Amino acid sequence: MSISYKKLWKLLIDRDMMKKDLAQKANISSASIAKLGRNENVNTDIILKICTALECDFSDIMEIVDEDK
Repeated sequence: MSISYKKLWKLLIDRDMMKKDLAQKANISSASIAKLGRNENVNTDIILKICTALECDFSDIMEIVDEDK
């Protein structure tokens, strides 16, 4: 099992935002954005900042995927 942030990237497209816009609005580093882009683990504080900035729930930006499928 792993985490996928595809929902986050789709949400950004729907809101006509770029990754750098998200970084500025959520006040997170470009390194954190890069980790998200690679579906790597990030601190829950980062997830909270993103959800607050986008006014959404964590399930709107991430999901657990089965790597075997």
